[in-house]
Amino acid sequence: MSRSDVPKRQSARRKNSAGFSGIRTSAYRQVPSGKGLLMIPTTVTYRSRFAGAVFDLFNPIPYGMFVGTLIFDVTFAVTRNVFWGKGAAWLVTTGLIFAIIPRVINLCHMWLPPRNTVTSIEKADFWLNLLGILAAIVNAFVHSRDGYAMVPQNVILSVMTVALLSVGQIALAFNTAGFKEAARE
Repeated sequence: MSRSDVPKRQSARRKNSAGFSGIRTSAYRQVPSGKGLLMIPTTVTYRSRFAGAVFDLFNPIPYGMFVGTLIFDVTFAVTRNVFWGKGAAWLVTTGLIFAIIPRVINLCHMWLPPRNTVTSIEKADFWLNLLGILAAIVNAFVHSRDGYAMVPQNVILSVMTVALLSVGQIALAFNTAGFKEAARE
């Protein structure tokens, strides 16, 4: 394909990972017609900048806490020192508390606005985050066990949580970085 066939994007500001920016973004989508591909302009309006800023502030915190939980769980499984198990329990609980605000903002962004267009990758990220949070909730209950009784399940649930959140973030990174356009060239 030639460079003119690639969709053109014009924007005053780049969207954050949740799709919030508070500005209008013009894009062109390709529509097949009898004479080839037509470039039709589309305009999308995103929600408030404040919601995007709060989302960007709080979204990385739970991920860091869950990665810390994974590290502490593996260390506890190897050393059998109770300190690491208790630390992992605190990290997973704190991560779940900090996960509330970005998940509520993401929920409102995904399912409430009638005029926003939400891509399938953003929906997949929402569901992957939801499954990761559910695995973290189960992991918090597993951490309430006494001593070494939590060992096989806590590591498995921590790996599941980190993997699900990572896949969602990687999908969003590929979506917002414009790799679709680069793959067409």
